[in-house]
Amino acid sequence: MPLIAVVIFLALWSTGASSVTTSLGKLPGPAQVWQQTIQLYAEHKAERQKEVAFYERQDLRNAKKLAKNPDATIKTRPYTGKATFIDQIFTSLITVATGFIIASLIAIPIGIVCGMSVTLYRALNPIIQIFKPVSPLAWLPIVTMVVSAVYVSDDPMFDKSFITSAITVTLCCVWPTIINTTVGVSSIDKDLINVSRVLRLGWFTKTMKIVLPSSVPMMFAGLRLSLGIGWMVLIAAEMLAQNPGLGKFVWDEFQNGSSNSLSRIMVAVLVIGILGFLLDRGMLMLQRWATWDRNAVLR
Repeated sequence: MPLIAVVIFLALWSTGASSVTTSLGKLPGPAQVWQQTIQLYAEHKAERQKEVAFYERQDLRNAKKLAKNPDATIKTRPYTGKATFIDQIFTSLITVATGFIIASLIAIPIGIVCGMSVTLYRALNPIIQIFKPVSPLAWLPIVTMVVSAVYVSDDPMFDKSFITSAITVTLCCVWPTIINTTVGVSSIDKDLINVSRVLRLGWFTKTMKIVLPSSVPMMFAGLRLSLGIGWMVLIAAEMLAQNPGLGKFVWDEFQNGSSNSLSRIMVAVLVIGILGFLLDRGMLMLQRWATWDRNAVLR
């Protein structure tokens, strides 16, 4: 059935695309998009060959320099060629992983504590409900200004655009995980809590032996939501922050306005969707491995 659905989708796409004319020509169909996919991969291979040749020339030049003077100081300059489509895919994955991990490290402890303390949950709930629906486009200017003011270095380890995009992803990922973790912890079977009291378990032991194992399914539901939101947020953040990822690729192609731009944008759209699906499946596999909920992958 999935194969039949894909075939029908491609047929409708091919038929519909031929009837739509834009300022750049006909809307690209599956054939044109596939052609540009091959072209983008060929450009990536060509760029990697240039990089290899660049370092080979440097090594040869340095070897000749050392042959004349063994005490000579040699330098190896980094390759500064343009980022290819494949490079931008990995940049986006690294950025979303960074923001998602930071958000998880913040959200999971807060969710656990809120789920175990009604008073703390009531105190933090208004803040969570206020900031949860805020769009990433609203966060981005604030994050950009803060990063520009705080992250000042003559030799920065990371680009400001990367930091800006990662923090924006973090701010949008943190809320679903907090909410779902809180719900999972607060809905633990009361008999289990009573058992912990009978056994006089300490707070840490109770948390590790009872609270976490019982709330992990809901926690992973929040993590899946956060990762999906983070992936969508990232594309918009990269467009505006000009972080060299898939979002910037789409924006650059839109600004380029060549006859192949629409096809290349469509390639990026499909890649974004496929990667989002794979990230979600990866979280499901991780949930199945880490919890007792062995049917999670089948949902």
